[in-house]
Amino acid sequence: MNEDHAINIHKPHPGAELVLRVVPMPADVNWNGDIFGGYIMANVDVAGAIIAMKKAKGKVATVAVNSFTFKQPVSVGDQLSFYCTIQKVGKTSITVHVDVIAERQPENPITVRVTDATLTYVAIDEFGNKRVIQT
Repeated sequence: MNEDHAINIHKPHPGAELVLRVVPMPADVNWNGDIFGGYIMANVDVAGAIIAMKKAKGKVATVAVNSFTFKQPVSVGDQLSFYCTIQKVGKTSITVHVDVIAERQPENPITVRVTDATLTYVAIDEFGNKRVIQT
C-alpha cells in the first residue's frame, strides 16, 4: 500500500485552514460512477476564492490554475474537506494551495488526500479592474 492509499494518515499541510466541506451526491457522478472532476474543480475554486477574498478584503477573480492533481477517485457520500494555505501575496494577486481530504466509510473511517491544487486569484474592484491588495 503506497502512502497515498494509507489509512488515517492524510492530514492537511501545517497551517492550512479548513475553508469548505461538502458531500457529493448521486447527481454529481460521471459515467464511471465516480464524482465528476468538474464538481471537485469547482469546489476547489470556491474554497480558494474564499480564503483569497478574506486576505484581499474584497472581491477576487481566478486568473490561473497553476496545478491540479487528482490523486484518488471520489465517491458519493465521501465527506470532502477543503484546506487552504496562502502561498504568496503579490501587489494584486494571491496564490492559494488547496488540499482536498476525503473522509470515507463512517463504519470504519479512513481519510484520503484526493486532490491538491494551486490557483492564483487577482483582487478586483467593483468594476472588475485589478486593485492593489491592502496588507
